[in-house]
Amino acid sequence: MTNFIVPFLGISALSLFAFCYFIFTALFVYALLYGAPYVPIPKYGLDKIIEYANIKPGQKAVDLGSGDGRIMIAMAKAGAIVHGYEINPLLVWWTQRKIKKEGLEGKVFVHLKSFWNVDLSSFDIVTLFGVRKIMGRLEEKLDKELRPGAKIISFGFSFPNWQYLKKEQATFLYEKK
Repeated sequence: MTNFIVPFLGISALSLFAFCYFIFTALFVYALLYGAPYVPIPKYGLDKIIEYANIKPGQKAVDLGSGDGRIMIAMAKAGAIVHGYEINPLLVWWTQRKIKKEGLEGKVFVHLKSFWNVDLSSFDIVTLFGVRKIMGRLEEKLDKELRPGAKIISFGFSFPNWQYLKKEQATFLYEKK
């Protein structure tokens, strides 16, 4: 009996691994083609984002390309109602687990959706860890949709035409005029 089960389990485990590898690779390629690759924000960047956001209770914030949800969760703990848009289903699933674990249901909402087709006009704070190739187009979108006084905090890359208010290391603070 053991001689029968061991090869069967070996083939099943190998098949499961191949399937998971295929799914992970497909999602990674999809994210590269249609978005940015997932790179977790370092603690110093997260701390600077929360400092620059200066969140008042009840403010509405959005994280564009929300990754694993760490920015969203930190903003919710600071008092914001937070939405995040992410196109990678594995990261959305992981974020949903973290939101539940932290007891932040009803304060943090992650959407499996591209932010390009979302109206951002209701948000007070916008955060992102973008890539250079989207910054010009995103600048135009935010300029059209955000109301004056909205804060935009970018980690990693600056906007091509806006002048930042503050910059420390790779974290840029902007305010919509």
